[in-house]
Amino acid sequence: MRQKPFDTERRRQGVLLALALLLPLCLLLGASGGAYPIAPLEIPRVLKEGLEGAAVLLNIRFPRVLLAAVVGGTLALTGAALQGLLRTPLVEPGLLGLGLGAAAGAVLWLAWFPLVPWGLPLAAALGVLGVLGLLLRLAAGEGAPAGVRLLLLGLLLSPILSALIGLVQFRVGDPQGRSLSFWTLGGLSGASWELLALTAPLALLSALALLGLGRALNALTLGEEEAYHLGVAVGALKRWGLFLIALGVGAAVAAAGNIAFVGLLVPWLLRALGGADHRFVLAGAWLLGASLTVLADLLARTLFAPAELPLGLLTTLLGGPLFLFLLVREGWRG
Repeated sequence: MRQKPFDTERRRQGVLLALALLLPLCLLLGASGGAYPIAPLEIPRVLKEGLEGAAVLLNIRFPRVLLAAVVGGTLALTGAALQGLLRTPLVEPGLLGLGLGAAAGAVLWLAWFPLVPWGLPLAAALGVLGVLGLLLRLAAGEGAPAGVRLLLLGLLLSPILSALIGLVQFRVGDPQGRSLSFWTLGGLSGASWELLALTAPLALLSALALLGLGRALNALTLGEEEAYHLGVAVGALKRWGLFLIALGVGAAVAAAGNIAFVGLLVPWLLRALGGADHRFVLAGAWLLGASLTVLADLLARTLFAPAELPLGLLTTLLGGPLFLFLLVREGWRG
């Protein structure tokens, strides 16, 4: 039976409410777990009475779970927005090489200006813009569907960007070169209040602005000409949207390195739950992406404790099979 619009809207509101309630629970679990476990319900008492573990919570766990939420929410939201702008569900920042572009911008900045950390998110955003501009220029023309062309170009460009990052690592030498490998693997081991303060404002600014594009992206799904007749300035929407995506991805990668597939997995799950309305998908993407990344980071630091699994490696292991499924189901059909 076909669902009525009112029922669909109530379903979406229910999903968003559930996701809003899920996020604090995930933050609590993330703060409680680790090499030094603290029972979730004991956290308020530990903080209030200054018991053993309070310093761990305040200086390590809290900035880490908050940064994980900001990074995951931003990557999921930018992935959903990118899919809306390019009108294909098969793209996300990591698959197109945007994450590696941001990582390249970040490592180049650190190699040249190691004592000026405040420029790191902007350098990463410039790396995203450079890669995105190159991809769009190379993908222009007739032939295979645009989404397929972008995917192939992104997959071809990624090894080149990885080699560039490796060259910078080799050039700067140890020990700084070893620390730069963080951006290729992805992770939150370097989380701190300072890093959160450095990157969260740009990430949240990008997210808030992207959330306002839902109606325009809904119109764009009908086609560029139809969207124009509905009052959408398509050219301005694309330029503004891509700039915001670059800003968000740059801030997220500057904070946590290259974490792939979050921007693919989360929008797919949301469309399965509540349909393709971008007002719902964009809002839900931030909430669900934040929750899943907090849980994934908890898994990464507890699965092989005391060793820590790179978060980007874990998200690739989980998201890679989904990408193959979607590529076969959607890409070949396209």
